[in-house]
Amino acid sequence: MGALNGEDEVVELCGDLIRIDTTNAGDNAGPGERRAAEYVAEKLAEVGLTPRILESDRGRANVVARIAGEDQGRDALLLHGHLDVVPFNPGDWRHHPLSGEIADGCVWGRGAVDMKDMDAMILAVVRQRLSQGRRPARDVVLMFTADEEAGGSYGAQWLVDKHAELFEGCTEAIGEVGGFSVTVGERQRIYLIEAAEKGIAWMKLTATGRAGHGSMLNSENAVTELAEAIGRLGRYEWPVRLTPTVRAFFREAFDIEIRAEDAEQAVAKLGPLARMIGATLRNTANPTMLDAGYKANVIPQTATAHVDGRFLPGFEEEFYATIDELLGPNITREHVYADIAVETAFEGRLVTAMTDALLAEDPGAKAVPYTMSGGTDLKAFSRLGVRGFGFAPLRLPPELDFSGMFHGIDERVPVDSLRFGVRVLDRFLDYC
Repeated sequence: MGALNGEDEVVELCGDLIRIDTTNAGDNAGPGERRAAEYVAEKLAEVGLTPRILESDRGRANVVARIAGEDQGRDALLLHGHLDVVPFNPGDWRHHPLSGEIADGCVWGRGAVDMKDMDAMILAVVRQRLSQGRRPARDVVLMFTADEEAGGSYGAQWLVDKHAELFEGCTEAIGEVGGFSVTVGERQRIYLIEAAEKGIAWMKLTATGRAGHGSMLNSENAVTELAEAIGRLGRYEWPVRLTPTVRAFFREAFDIEIRAEDAEQAVAKLGPLARMIGATLRNTANPTMLDAGYKANVIPQTATAHVDGRFLPGFEEEFYATIDELLGPNITREHVYADIAVETAFEGRLVTAMTDALLAEDPGAKAVPYTMSGGTDLKAFSRLGVRGFGFAPLRLPPELDFSGMFHGIDERVPVDSLRFGVRVLDRFLDYC
């Protein structure tokens, strides 16, 4: 095989991955990631690597490979992406979400943003470098995981629990969600690099009362008790809590030292970016599901609700204390899924490498840290002491609402952005 050009390959790789259905609804009943894992493994093997496919369950496949770096005395870098995607309704889309079609200068389909674009960029860069005989500055562990969209029980969490040896020497990582540009003002492009993630608390709430006939008096109605508690929780205005990463975002992006009393006003001026940054000013708890009863004239004994809770790094204890106070003594809660918050300082050699790689390809770039309101596989990897960032570099058109396409309809990534990402990641692997 001759030398490959990653910029030429990346669009094809992205489209191929999108066309492989890896839908994950969280019930372990989907197609799984096996076909995508085999595709990735084949592409890595073609350039001399020895990838391993590890199944945590039937069809739930992860791919791992290691590239020897120039300096064997340095710690290793983990470069990771997930292969699964969230469900979709094809009727809502302009182009079928499994088409990988190229239209209007973009690659369309589920995963184009989250995160088969980054998977393709990783593959393209690795194939280009190895076909040219160019090793990275240090060892790089490549990891393509299953099940990220449902918490990683069959992917990152399982790999950390069952195959910790695969991470030997890894102290730093890059993956999703970050590195993409947002245009502020008339010309300034800031590149958001994820340096923190909120913690996750998906909770089931249960109220227990006294069952009875719907026509009779009942002072122990579980539906009433739960509805009142959910109302208190859903309407609660959580106080602004400025974490180090949020402060750094405003300082690096706008050269201001943000104050709690000014934070919401400052966020309101960010346009579409306000959705992402606004959710990182405070803890949140949103009721999402309700269930009670089986007949109109029967008062049920129990009523349940589900809540999506997210807490800022350093504010987990305050979050749960507030939840319990709002719910009151007659509501019990249990976790459906829970995970930690993570945060790291925006400094050091890895940050310099990301910044310099962006500036080399976009002299107008300004790299800034931000907190992600959701979660990624980094939560699992951090249990092994790995310090990570979200860095999937894309220079985007100012008019593209990129953040709105995460789990949205008409998900797409510009072709030119993918090519830009290949160039940046290639430089990054030299600099890091």
